Formats: sequence, C-alpha cells, structure tokens
Amino acid sequence: MLTVLSVAYSLAPVGPDAVGGAEQVLSALDEALVAAGHRSVVVACQGSSVAGELVATPPVPCGTIGDAERRGAQAATRKAMEGVLRREPVDVVHMHGLDFAACLPASGPPVLATLHLPPLWYPREALVSSRPGIWLQCVSMSQHASCPRGSELLPPIANGVDVERLSEAAHAKRGFALMLARICPEKGVHVALDAARAASASLLIGGEVFSYPEHRAYFADLIEPRLDHRRRFLGPLGFSRKRRLLCAARCLLVPSLAPETSSLVAMEALACGTPVIAFRAGALAEIVEHGRTGFLVRDAGEMAAAIGRVETIDPAACRAAARARFSRTRMVDEYFARYAALAARVAA
Repeated sequence: MLTVLSVAYSLAPVGPDAVGGAEQVLSALDEALVAAGHRSVVVACQGSSVAGELVATPPVPCGTIGDAERRGAQAATRKAMEGVLRREPVDVVHMHGLDFAACLPASGPPVLATLHLPPLWYPREALVSSRPGIWLQCVSMSQHASCPRGSELLPPIANGVDVERLSEAAHAKRGFALMLARICPEKGVHVALDAARAASASLLIGGEVFSYPEHRAYFADLIEPRLDHRRRFLGPLGFSRKRRLLCAARCLLVPSLAPETSSLVAMEALACGTPVIAFRAGALAEIVEHGRTGFLVRDAGEMAAAIGRVETIDPAACRAAARARFSRTRMVDEYFARYAALAARVAA
C-alpha cells in the first residue's frame, strides 16, 4: 500500500466540481487511490472535498487576492505539509500548484510536481532546481517540449476524463454553442462572444470569476458589455449540469490565447459527442482532430465560420476518439506506476 500526499494550489478548492483542471486531476487521483486501497492525504484549502484525508488550510480570501494573500496561503500550505510529514510516513508527495516551489518543505520523500500550466508561468528556479528528489511531470508533448533545458523531466502523462460517466447522458442537440472556462483574459472568452455574435449563434458560458483584480476587471470591461439574451453567463457549474450542457450543445468553443498544456473540457465535450472548435494553442492541436472531431481555427472570424459547419462532424467519431485517447483510467494507471517507481527508487 502506498501513502501519497497530494498538495493543491494554495488558493483553489479541490473537488469533483472544481473549475480548474489541476484541481480536477488531483480529485480524480485522490478518489482512485482510495478506491484501490491506498492511503490518500490531501493538503488543500477549506471548502475542498476529497475521498481521502483532507488537511485543510485557511479558505480562499473573500476579497481581492494579491501578493500578501498568496504568500500567506503558501506559508499555510508549507506548514500543513510539514505537519503531515512529521506524523506519518509518506511514500510520494504529489504537487499540483503553480506555486509548488514556494510551498516545499526543507526535506522529505520524493516529490512529483505536475506542471498543469505553461512552463513560462513558473519561476525558472522552480523548473531548473539543484535540489535532489524533485521530478517534474508534464501533461502533453507540446508542454514537455517547451520546458527549459536542465529541467528534471519525466515522460509526460496526458490528462484523462471520466469518459464512461460523460457518455451515459443522452440529450437532444440544441442550437447553442458552449464555453466552459475560468473567466480570465488568457481564456479568450470575449473572442467566443464575438464569434458567436458573428455567427448569429446563441452562446452559454459556464465558469467562475476568481477574486484577482485582473480577472474582475476583464469580466467587467470585456465580458459583461458583450452579454445579451442570446449570449449568457451562467456562473460555475457542477458535474451533472456541465455534462447535460455538453451533451446538448451544438459545439464547444475553446479560443485560448495562451499555450494550453491540456484541455479537460475539450476531452469532456468529445466524450459527450460534441465537436470542439479551438485555437491552435499549445496542446489543443493534440486534442482536436481537424475536420474529424472539430476544427482548429486562427481567429474569431474563422471560429464563426466553423460554428456554421459543425453539423459535418459525426458525434460518434467524437465519442470514439475520447474512448480511445482520453480515458481517466489510463491516466490513473500511469500515475500509479509513477508513484510506485519513485517510491521504489528511494527505497533502493
């Protein structure tokens, strides 16, 4: 039996209904560890929901999140980790946060840090570290290739989604396009709104506006003025409602302006038989098969044109691609093998 200490980003709750991809992957691994008879301990902020043992840090601040709030959350995460490591043996520490390097204790068991975001978003010293016992894990080939030389990189493990549960639902297709994302500039929500308007298509947007000043300003300045009775913001969505909308949507829009390292929502859409129209940004080109499971486009104009021809995409081909390529079971099995290898390396 393995004991895995999973550590979330210090300012994002973990759970099956979490908005962020990193939090969803952590939640899936935590659930799978418990189901397989392993011990799962999760350090995450209050409000998180886990299958194993939750070691809770203070909740996300209600007001604006600035540098002081970030430093306080990182200190609380580091203290919680140190407490777990003092009281019980841990085989592997699995870090998921952008701030993982700032939260690491001085010493301990082997550390696997999954990079869920573009490498340029991490401090260089986090990716090229002289500290032994830390291994970095990418989630796509494009992300792996963009890491700086000198990084201690293990082979990538692609993300996966619960294809079986997603494909259980059956809803008649309706005429709206859908976008599900954090509401922030790099996700390009305003581009999706412009494309939908140009295509005379309805658009539903699910997501959360976090308490970062730039995110709130983006929503107020660029999103709210573009909303109307046909293009609506729904707020955060739980799994059941998300699945229902993904199954019923005409298509999913993913106009990311940053190099995506993966896209769980694109995988989820395909599992529901819904084509994806995405920018060719980072790993999105690895997920969407142009002309077969969706379209890769360059701007709002091309996205609008693609909305008009999504009926040429076969939903069965989307579901087949998801089953073959994006299984959560495959992802979990690969992580379990990695945990065992790291624990065995230290034992040896």
